[in-house]
Amino acid sequence: MTQAAHKTAILRRAKRVVVKVGSNVLTTDGSVNTRRIGSLARELAAIGRSREVVLVTSGAVAAGQPRLGRTRKGIEWRQAAAAVGQPDLMALYGRAFARHERVVAQILVTHADLADRRRYLNARHTILRLLAAGVVPIVNENDTVAVEELTFGDNDDLSALVATLVDAQLLVILSDVSGLYTADPRQDRAATRIAVAEARSHHLDTVAGPSRRGVGTGGMRSKLAAARTAAAAGIPTVIAAGTRSGVLPRVFDPAVDIGTILLAPGDPLTRRKHWISHTLRPKGTLHVDRGAERAVVERGRSLLPAGLVRVEGRFDRGDCVRCVGPDGREFARGLINYAAEDAEKIRGVQTREIDGLLGYKGSDELVHRDDLVVVASAAIVR
Repeated sequence: MTQAAHKTAILRRAKRVVVKVGSNVLTTDGSVNTRRIGSLARELAAIGRSREVVLVTSGAVAAGQPRLGRTRKGIEWRQAAAAVGQPDLMALYGRAFARHERVVAQILVTHADLADRRRYLNARHTILRLLAAGVVPIVNENDTVAVEELTFGDNDDLSALVATLVDAQLLVILSDVSGLYTADPRQDRAATRIAVAEARSHHLDTVAGPSRRGVGTGGMRSKLAAARTAAAAGIPTVIAAGTRSGVLPRVFDPAVDIGTILLAPGDPLTRRKHWISHTLRPKGTLHVDRGAERAVVERGRSLLPAGLVRVEGRFDRGDCVRCVGPDGREFARGLINYAAEDAEKIRGVQTREIDGLLGYKGSDELVHRDDLVVVASAAIVR
C-alpha cells in the first residue's frame, strides 16, 4: 500500500487529533518565534473546522530564558525559566488563535499527574469537555514543579500519552527534521526518508538518534518511542518537519507525500492496560520461573506466588512491577497485590499457604491477569 493510500485510510477516521510541536520548531536562536506560533495557530484552526484538535507544546523554557539569561544552570534554572515563560507562551497562543475566533485553554501536567489514576481520569474529562465546547486544549509539561527524572522527552512521550488519554485517532509530531531517515540526513547525504513503516519495526531502532541541537530534549529516538507508545493504543503517528509554514495542510492532504507515517497494526490495548504498561513507572521487579512466564504469556493466566523466584526493589501494594523470566527479559508488567516484604515471604509457596505465612490473604494472585500486560517486543521503550 502506498503512503497516499495509508494516509487516506488514516485521515478518514481521524476525527480527533493530537498535534505536538517541539522547542526546536518554535524557536529561532533560542527564543520563541512569534510568527511560527501565528502560522501554527492558523493551520490548527483550519484543521479544527472538521476535527477536534489538542495541541501539545513545548517552549515555556525558551520563552522565559531571555529574562533569566541563556546559559542553562540545571533543573532549578529550567523551572524558573518555565515559570516566567509559560504565561508569555500562552499569551502568544491566545492572541494567535483569537485571530481565528478560537479560544484556548492551558493544561499543565507532570508524569506524576498521569500516573495517578484519579488525576489521569480528571485530566481526560477536562480535556474532553473543552473539546466539546470548541476550545483548543494546549497541553504542556509543568516544568515549574517537575523533577528531572520525571520529565517527558521534549514532550514527545507526553503527546503519546495525551493521544491515548483522549482516544485520538492520530498523533502528529512536528519536528525540525522531515521524518525518519535511513541515516542522519545532516551527516549522510545518501540518507533517504522512510515514508511508511510499522512503529514497532526493529530496524527503526538503528536510524533513530537523540537530539543534536537547539533547546529541545528529544530527538528521533524520543519520537520513535512516542510513536510506539501511541501504536500500543492503536494510534498511528505522522512525523513531519514543522519549521515550514503550511506543513499541517500538507500532512492532512492524502495526495501529498510528506514525513513518515508510523502505523499501529495489531490489537490495541485497552486504555487502562495502556496506562499500566506505558504510563506507570515500575517500582520493582518480580523474577519468576519458566512455568510462571508461560502461564502468563501463553495461557493468559495470573501470576501466582508459586512461580516467584526473587523479589527486587521496594514497592507497595498497587504499585507497578516488572515481570522477568529466567533469561532476564521482561515479559509483562502489572499491578502487584502485595508489598515487597510480603511478596518475599510468600515467594514460591502455594496460595493456600499465604494466610498462614502473612496472617492474612489479600489475594490468591501476586498480579491478577486483569492487571497484567504482556510486553510485546519493542512495544515499551524507556
